[in-house]
Amino acid sequence: MTKRLRIALFAGSAAAASLLAGAWWTVSSTLAKTRALEYSTVVLDRNGRLLRPYAVTEGRWRLHASASDVDPRYLKLLFAYEDKRFYAHPGVDPLALARAAWQWAVNGRVISGGSTLTMQVARLLEPRNERTLSVKLKEIARALALEYALSKDDILALYLSLAPFGGNLEGVRAASLAYFGKEPAKLTPGEAALLVALPQSPEARRPDRSSDTARRARDRVLDRITVAGLLPADEVAQAKTESVPAIRMTMPMLAPHASDQAVASAPGRKTHRLTIDAALQKNLEDLARQRARALGPDISAAIVAVDQESGQILARVASADYFDQRRAGQVDMTRALRSPGSALKPFIYGLAFEDGIVHPETLIEDRPTRFGAYAPENFDQTFQGTVTVRHALQLSLNVPAVALLDKVRASRLSARLGQAGAPLVLPEGEPPGLAMGLGGLGITLSDLTMLYAGLARLGTTTPLIENADSAAERTPRRLIEPVAAWYVGNVLLGTPPPDNAPASRLAFKTGTSYGYRDAWAVGYDGKITIGVWVGRPDGASVPGLIGRAAAAPILFDAFARTGLAPARLPRAPKGAIIATNGKLPPPLQRFRAEGFAGGDNAQALRIMFPPNGARIELTRANGETADPVPLKIAGGAGALTVLVDGVPLATNTARRALSFAPQGPGFLRLTVTDSQGAADSVTVRVQ
Repeated sequence: MTKRLRIALFAGSAAAASLLAGAWWTVSSTLAKTRALEYSTVVLDRNGRLLRPYAVTEGRWRLHASASDVDPRYLKLLFAYEDKRFYAHPGVDPLALARAAWQWAVNGRVISGGSTLTMQVARLLEPRNERTLSVKLKEIARALALEYALSKDDILALYLSLAPFGGNLEGVRAASLAYFGKEPAKLTPGEAALLVALPQSPEARRPDRSSDTARRARDRVLDRITVAGLLPADEVAQAKTESVPAIRMTMPMLAPHASDQAVASAPGRKTHRLTIDAALQKNLEDLARQRARALGPDISAAIVAVDQESGQILARVASADYFDQRRAGQVDMTRALRSPGSALKPFIYGLAFEDGIVHPETLIEDRPTRFGAYAPENFDQTFQGTVTVRHALQLSLNVPAVALLDKVRASRLSARLGQAGAPLVLPEGEPPGLAMGLGGLGITLSDLTMLYAGLARLGTTTPLIENADSAAERTPRRLIEPVAAWYVGNVLLGTPPPDNAPASRLAFKTGTSYGYRDAWAVGYDGKITIGVWVGRPDGASVPGLIGRAAAAPILFDAFARTGLAPARLPRAPKGAIIATNGKLPPPLQRFRAEGFAGGDNAQALRIMFPPNGARIELTRANGETADPVPLKIAGGAGALTVLVDGVPLATNTARRALSFAPQGPGFLRLTVTDSQGAADSVTVRVQ
């Protein structure tokens, strides 16, 4: 081989290696630019609908989009106008380049650029202001690199996500949301044509700044489509009559508090999915805003809607208006500690039902009574005399509630609600006391709604879930026994509704805190539980603000706006006693608190055996069935009634020694009441 030939081969090899290295560098750098793209963080609802997007670091709206996210008609117009052979060429269309070169040579200026969609993506990845031959060659090289490294669908997605639409709008989704207020999945022919036209000259054709220029650009697209025969002439004519948006709409901002919290909990994640339903969220946000404005300039409102079976939050309105500074709109009132007023009374009655000391038809006194130094009064400062427990709860009478709380013990109520997942917050250094029954504590709207959902579930709570991506604990927690929970729901179903609202639609309860600072209403049907709070976020008093007048109408309207037919409450569980007062066991016919019973010095009623917390074996070591469990009682006045999980074991008996046979393993509650209404209960475990 001659020296000249060796030099030629070496030079050729070096040139080939240089070309290969250059090509590899172009591919690598192009891929690096696609991977470095920052897209808007988005928060989606339970069905994948957009709740709220967030701008990228430089303040641009850049929402990722693919072909499946846009109207097929838009894609048809885009290909016809921009790149007819997109799926056929390798990134560069020789025919389009030849046409552009011929037009340039004949006219002395650029008539059409000949750029494919792939070349436009290359230019968007590495923007350059000048339009020189060297710039065009680099654009071609990057287009070829894109086609080598990515699929056609991936390249199309880059165009749909990066194309400029004026101002800080990038991508077809951001443009459709800003100009039409909707996702681009369904577009009219006029809307599709406008979105095709805008990227050609996004600033000059911005509809919100020059609607006439935008209209002319849209119509040119429609004219070309007509020539291509893609749309009928009458449909094109109709599309030209469509108005061009003259203003730019704000980006969606549903569930802003929940969205902020989701993003803050996982800042590195770009897509967050919540259990919230976008349609219901919007309806309830509109409701809260309308009612708060009607109540006054400083009033806010919060609403939580929960699916009882799953514990998923379907809507959470944390304030009346996120941007209203006077109403402290960015403060989350669903998680703020507030006094619940009478809204905790159903749980006092639930414990009393569980203990077997009262029944919904038991008679109870509503008369002036003093519990040590505490003398509760009713809201209207009147007393009803002798009423049924049902009537006392429905009218939210204070004396009967405090009398029952005195019997079931405030510390037990606090512990039970805490175990169910809703810790009560008492003033610093203050132990649980009778004032709890009238709202002398703090609780959040979310926790209170969860507790009422527990009543609807017949006595078990489940943690509320809002983030669909998290694996939250779902273990049910005990609130009260099923029979007691059913009694409470059955009573609350008969609570008189607010004006112009249907009766027996919801099991609900209202509450008003001391000093008219908080108004509450929480209710449920057989499927959904909704909680409502109304008040001033700063805790100031609002004279005349009461739960029945301010919060209850919002509650009923919220249920109406779910669009669902009322779901029936669960049927009565086994063991529920459905009877009039006269047919109840004598001890359940009338409840007498110590403040009402006069001069009885009988020994205190007490279950001596089995002790509270005892374990009972169902079988002996050899496998034989164990003997019935003895039940020993001391004290009490007159005849006794003994209940096993709310079911009478013995009624009107003078015996203090009995026995019973447990039906199966699990926890079991024994309750005994005497003729004066005194009661004692123990819980044992059968295994």
